[in-house]
Amino acid sequence: MTRVKICGITREEDALAAAEAGADAIGLVFYAPSPRYISPERARRIVCALPPFVSSVGLFVDASAAEVRAILDQVPLSMLQFHGDEPDDFCRQFGRPYLKALRVRPGDNLDELAARWSGASGILLDSYKPGVPGGTGETFDWSIIPSSRTWRLVLAGGLETSNVHAAVQQAAPWAVDVSGGVELSKGIKDSQKINAFIEEVKRG
Repeated sequence: MTRVKICGITREEDALAAAEAGADAIGLVFYAPSPRYISPERARRIVCALPPFVSSVGLFVDASAAEVRAILDQVPLSMLQFHGDEPDDFCRQFGRPYLKALRVRPGDNLDELAARWSGASGILLDSYKPGVPGGTGETFDWSIIPSSRTWRLVLAGGLETSNVHAAVQQAAPWAVDVSGGVELSKGIKDSQKINAFIEEVKRG
């Protein structure tokens, strides 16, 4: 089955609702300008409340190495996710597997881009929107994703219950990543939407 990450978690009850619905991972945003930003203290409480076998992923945007390490000192994250201009050697240094997010533009050669982060556990593809490092709520043209690829695809960008089945069918991602598509408001998740989303992924 395609794996599912519910990103932008800000409350323990939402993390538990995601886990109970069958999510494989939750995402915690450590990027202060984001409306889904979460403090290390709250993030730690959420991670410690997770049941077994649900991964916790910390999202960063051009943070310094010291800033990333400071979060890791406080929050027992399973994986890191980088949404800025961080090179592979920067992403590798923290002793955690990592995802590299790429904001897709028309004409991008995704194989060439993915090859720049050879140490990544997966390449997360999101929609490009000027000045927005992620969480755009917009899809991109999935037809530019190579069908034959050597890297693990995590598909993001505008996914919701109404389109994730088609996304899984067309792009065959290793995992899908959703935030706004399962929310009542920014950072506040809807358990019914989470359940419906995951059911559509299973159906795909």
